[in-house]
Amino acid sequence: MEAIIKIKSLKKSYDDIKAVKDISLEVYEGEMFGLVGPDGAGKTTTIRILCGLLKPESGSVKIFEKDIIKNKKEIQNQIGYLSQKFSLYGDLSIDENIEFFADIHGVKDYQQRRDELLEFTRLKPFRNRIAEKLSGGMKQKLALACSLIHKPKIIFLDEPTTGVDPVSRRDFWKILSGLIKEKITIVLTTPYLDEAERCNRVALMNKGEIISLDTPNKIKQALEKEIIEIVCTKIREAYKLIRDEIGFEVQMFGDRINVIINNIEKDYPKIEKALKEHSVEILNYRKITPSLENIFIHLVRKAG
Repeated sequence: MEAIIKIKSLKKSYDDIKAVKDISLEVYEGEMFGLVGPDGAGKTTTIRILCGLLKPESGSVKIFEKDIIKNKKEIQNQIGYLSQKFSLYGDLSIDENIEFFADIHGVKDYQQRRDELLEFTRLKPFRNRIAEKLSGGMKQKLALACSLIHKPKIIFLDEPTTGVDPVSRRDFWKILSGLIKEKITIVLTTPYLDEAERCNRVALMNKGEIISLDTPNKIKQALEKEIIEIVCTKIREAYKLIRDEIGFEVQMFGDRINVIINNIEKDYPKIEKALKEHSVEILNYRKITPSLENIFIHLVRKAG
């Protein structure tokens, strides 16, 4: 597979804050690649450097085998970018917003392309509605349509579904799947680890560093331990007991805890005994397949 984006030893700081710490990765043509991590992980800084909006402190970025600093304009004509705060014009209609972005990119006969995008994003029935009257999910779809009007080969999406309701999120992902069928390369950032599962490959980021990079399945398979999910009474007390007295890594998710152990036959009896001794009743337990969230928390703790 051909690498369409090549990042080598990329660094970027803001005063004393090291936002991106010496990262290297490649993105292949036609794939959906996710930069995944919490706020402050360095995702947005990385994507802004890739779009030529920020200059790196050191390192290099090549897109289409061309340096982003030396060939910024040429590269920007072939990419689309949807930022966290994409600026739509609230007093313009859906049609007029797309027309405006077509003008910016020098797209002359944009009408057919606009109709295709409106069909694709299911916005056609609302084309005359002004942008400020749209829901959050519809605004994101319009922003995406504006980013695609000039037929980019790569589209960069910075947390495209943050603050969007679950139904709109699902709808947005269906649209992204359609873009992959059109052979558009997608690079996106997200804090949602469930969304990361949909990507071909992901880079898990924390504090400016890549802590894991592979397909979601291979990242999960790399954990050579077992995970047991426990539902019990006195959940917080159980969490502290397992962590402090038995010494297993434990993660809390609402009304249940996930415990990372070496072997269920040997290790579960130790947990059961300790909880019983402290009058904690186990209501249910089961061995589960690791999620990306399990792995991310595990890797962050391991890194200290």
